[in-house]
Amino acid sequence: MASIRNKKEQKLIAFAVIVLILYLSPLFILGENAHIRVHDNLDSNVAWYRVLARSGEMTGSVNATIPQVINGQLSRNALGSEFSGIVWLYAFFPTMIAYALSQAITRVFAFIGMYLLLKKHFLPNREWMIIRVGAALAFSLTLFWPPGMLSTLGMPLALWAFLNIRKGERSWKNYLVLTLLPLYSSFVLGFFFFLTGMAILWLVDIVKGKGWNFRFLFSIGYMMFIYLIVEYRLVYSFLLNDEPTSRDEYFHARLPLWRCLLLTLKNFLLGHHHVMTVHTFIILPVTLIALYFVIFKKLWRQEKGFVFLFWLNLALSFWYAFWFYEGWLPLTERFHFLDTFNFARYHFLRPLVIYVLFALGLKILWSQGGKWRKAVKGFVVAQVVLLSLINEEIIFQNEPSVKEFFAENQFQEIKKYIGLPVENYRVASIGIHPAIAQYNGFYTLDTYNNFYPLSYKHEFRKIIEKELAKNKSIRTYFDEWGGRCYIFTAELGKHYMFTKNSKKRLKHLQLNTEQLKKMGGRYIFSAVSIENAVENNLFLEKVFESKESAWKIYLYKAM
Repeated sequence: MASIRNKKEQKLIAFAVIVLILYLSPLFILGENAHIRVHDNLDSNVAWYRVLARSGEMTGSVNATIPQVINGQLSRNALGSEFSGIVWLYAFFPTMIAYALSQAITRVFAFIGMYLLLKKHFLPNREWMIIRVGAALAFSLTLFWPPGMLSTLGMPLALWAFLNIRKGERSWKNYLVLTLLPLYSSFVLGFFFFLTGMAILWLVDIVKGKGWNFRFLFSIGYMMFIYLIVEYRLVYSFLLNDEPTSRDEYFHARLPLWRCLLLTLKNFLLGHHHVMTVHTFIILPVTLIALYFVIFKKLWRQEKGFVFLFWLNLALSFWYAFWFYEGWLPLTERFHFLDTFNFARYHFLRPLVIYVLFALGLKILWSQGGKWRKAVKGFVVAQVVLLSLINEEIIFQNEPSVKEFFAENQFQEIKKYIGLPVENYRVASIGIHPAIAQYNGFYTLDTYNNFYPLSYKHEFRKIIEKELAKNKSIRTYFDEWGGRCYIFTAELGKHYMFTKNSKKRLKHLQLNTEQLKKMGGRYIFSAVSIENAVENNLFLEKVFESKESAWKIYLYKAM
């Protein structure tokens, strides 16, 4: 009987593998014609990897800079560690092959990690095989932030290893996991918060009288140590470099109480775009139905794990929202690191919490027997189907494809038209992301990085100071964050993707062209026509169009 059930589980796993292959197939089949996330992906990290690989500073010193970006003032440390696997993927492979491989690596290990975690520590019984395989598959299909790699989707695998060690298991496999995960994940975008969670669990064990468990403590310290080695550039920049950076003007505590309460509810119900759990329509109802059974059948003792995770899930949403509460302001003014480090990211634990909660909720429903067991299978299938439909190729189909976004042929034509070595002049963009120019090898005055010299931000601001004065939204966005060091205009606002079909025009632009030239700027790539270009000492050289591009580029020269 055991062997029969084992074969059933193997078939379920094989089916899950097929679903994963189908899910990933558009990336491998379509290549550059695929549609993927632009925000915090194509507009930043994907271009950064290419710039880094081309810079010759992949293994540069902690004091090295990237010549191509913001007049060589962008620190090499701002583009990630050479010990991170993703930067080498983009160094060795074309962009879309690297992207597809990264997606495959992340999702495969997300499935393995959640499956092992549920089977070993939460749902060990054979009768729950469909739940653990289904929940693991659903978890592996969630839309994660691509540059984050295994920062969130790798947490189940790490938790599996830590819980094994906590129980006294001495297998080398546990330490192999704790050693390799830091090479394909981010400390500040996930695992800092996870490891502090593990430290709290260790302290709770002590309080409960379970002993000091030095092996568990050592394992936490060991993974932390590996991260500090991998992220040595971050450690140096955060602790040893005293030059003011753009992060020093980041202010987060600004929301009134009522907006924090609304944000708590929004996050709890809908989640966050960087950790998109897609839990609203299937998982949340399952959780609430399971909670109903726990309350009315008095299953508190038997299902204490479920109850704990339910409250933890709510607490994480509360913490995320209230990190932006204006009441923090006196503390952030006194302790500046509360602004420079985003502690709201404890909500990055939510994908792990929500999907384990989903599995435990399904188990509670399964234990009701009868029709509820059929319902459990239906819920699993529904969540997998829902996530399959929320594929990047589907949800981003109305945005430019990768090929249309970077428009390499079009920008090569512009480069050829200018006819000068790219290192001899600087460009800036209006209405499109500067990452496009960077990807195509141009040296840019503008950029999207959240860590660059504060002095440069202030110099760049002089170019757009009149535009910022006309629009409070972009003024606050630039002055109190500044991660997007863009040529903002009052007429365009916080929009920077005007395709060639746009009818938008700039009629009242006021740029400090002399400051632009002082900083080395000679050309502006504008996605919209500047009708008062002459007033800004800008001369329209030529308009570039291409069937393979999403943009119509107006090339202006600063006179």
